[in-house]
Amino acid sequence: MIWLTWRQFRVQALTLLIPLAALAVALIWTEPGLAHLYAAKGLNRCAVPGDCGQRTTAFLAAVQASKYPLGYFVGSAALYLFPAVIGAFWGAPLIARELEAGTFRLTWNQSVTRTRWTLVKLALIGLTAMAIAALASLLVSWWAAPVDAAGGFPLGHTQLGRFSPQVFAARGLVPIGFAALTFTIGVLAGVLARKIIPAMAITLVLFAGLVYALPVFVLPHLATPVTQVAPVTPDLTRDQVLPSGEVIVADNSLPGAWIISNQTITPSGQVFIVPQSSGSAFESACANPAQAECTAWFAGQHLRRQISYQPASRFWQLQAEETGILLAISLALAGAATWKIRHYHP
Repeated sequence: MIWLTWRQFRVQALTLLIPLAALAVALIWTEPGLAHLYAAKGLNRCAVPGDCGQRTTAFLAAVQASKYPLGYFVGSAALYLFPAVIGAFWGAPLIARELEAGTFRLTWNQSVTRTRWTLVKLALIGLTAMAIAALASLLVSWWAAPVDAAGGFPLGHTQLGRFSPQVFAARGLVPIGFAALTFTIGVLAGVLARKIIPAMAITLVLFAGLVYALPVFVLPHLATPVTQVAPVTPDLTRDQVLPSGEVIVADNSLPGAWIISNQTITPSGQVFIVPQSSGSAFESACANPAQAECTAWFAGQHLRRQISYQPASRFWQLQAEETGILLAISLALAGAATWKIRHYHP
């Protein structure tokens, strides 16, 4: 059974492993330069109070001006694409190929039972997918460690750290859970659809839905966020005013944390909105945001900044919890696929 499964699976395996090997070579080749840049900017010996921020800014500016953004984003993108490929090209055809071609009639009339046939395929290919995902995640996390240690890649007024929803699923343990889940989604979709192409389409749609839904509806609720409220005076030369009039005050005091919400509020607790009317006191004072009058006007509003966040120290806790959820769902889907095969009637 193991030999037969490998014979049927080897082309798909090599098709995925070759580009992953190329990515691994590129990351291993460029990592020493990134680590050297991190050390050259003094971040590995940052012990002078108030100097870490300057060194971090210098390091991230040097990263942005180099070739490293390509490696950062390609590495993260690969760990998002990997589960999609696993589900669509490894999971979906695994059973659907046999059902669509009719070869299951021969296979299931041999000495091997349907249950054993299904479980061997699920175990061999599923564990292979999880092992490759673990190695790829380890490699990308190792390469990106200097950028992650500096708070993440700068993007506008924010940073894409390893705790950011856009990056969280491309670090640590979560890629393993996603690889297992998309594989079993593909297998079950193939069993139910009985055709490869529809099963692949179903798998990709469900995967896209999961990538969107988990950071929005699941991840923020795995642990109660910490809320921090402190007085603040916005500085429009540094901070951001949204089209709605909300003021987002930049915050560098929580390196590595996941900022869930960042609001500027009034003394009564309402979200502060800068006056939009022509000739307002705000417009007069802040015609030039760098003037002292603008700072004085904001100081007179007695504003506070309210931040809801997950501390950086919870990264591995939430990684383990989300991965556990993904693996539990994977086992349930694998069980459903096995049950369906046992009771399958052409």
